[in-house]
Amino acid sequence: MESEPVTDPPLDEEKKLPAAVRAKIERNRQRALMLRQARLARRPYPTGEGISAMKTLPKIVDSGGGFFIEEEETVQKTVENVVHKPGPVLEFEYLICEECGKDFMDSYLSNHFDLAVCDGCRDAEEKHKLITRTEAKKEYLLKDCDIDKREPVLKYVLKKNPHNSHWGDMKLYLKLQIVKRSLEVWGTEEALEEAKEIRQDNRDKIKQKKFDKKVKELRRAVRSSLWKKDATGHKHEYGPEEHIEEDTYKKTCTTCGHELNYEKM
Repeated sequence: MESEPVTDPPLDEEKKLPAAVRAKIERNRQRALMLRQARLARRPYPTGEGISAMKTLPKIVDSGGGFFIEEEETVQKTVENVVHKPGPVLEFEYLICEECGKDFMDSYLSNHFDLAVCDGCRDAEEKHKLITRTEAKKEYLLKDCDIDKREPVLKYVLKKNPHNSHWGDMKLYLKLQIVKRSLEVWGTEEALEEAKEIRQDNRDKIKQKKFDKKVKELRRAVRSSLWKKDATGHKHEYGPEEHIEEDTYKKTCTTCGHELNYEKM
């Protein structure tokens, strides 16, 4: 089975594409042509007399009853085969590594992030580190629209969540491109740091308000538990009896000072 013809995008649109995308298109074109040549080399078409094909043609037969009958007649017809010439070999457009300056065909960073850096110069731990979407928004104060809608849209790779396999896949972005996008949004690193400090101060104020509210509620609860109404009443404890005049006497409470006056008959 012959491969499908390689179709190229319009020239104007192809010029607008990044160098990495144009190189990838060219690689696909070269691979399709190489595959086509390999198939032709394995199973060439005959170039001699051609092959025979069977074709059915109608035949007019006199029935003898005053009318004619059409019968199908099979005839053999020689059909010449078309020999497909191999396509021209085009010159491949290599990418130039931004780090070492050497030519290369493709790499991890060029295929996934359109970054012209070969695999030999890739620094996965520092310069070309990948970070999550949450970290990009928190550390560099980016919004969803800054990542998904601002041109050019930032590319990412999907990775299984290491914390829970049932959760959705994580989106990992190239830190180098995230830093560049944050500078496009905030202008300078100083403006970014100032915005981060303001947000941190606002977070601290909110936390302090919540803490003060909890302390106030705790104090109120403690005071209400300590305050109890004395509903037992006071019981007088009188001292020795004192004679006032004639048949009148009194006793004084040793606790509250209440005086009880009474007469003796």
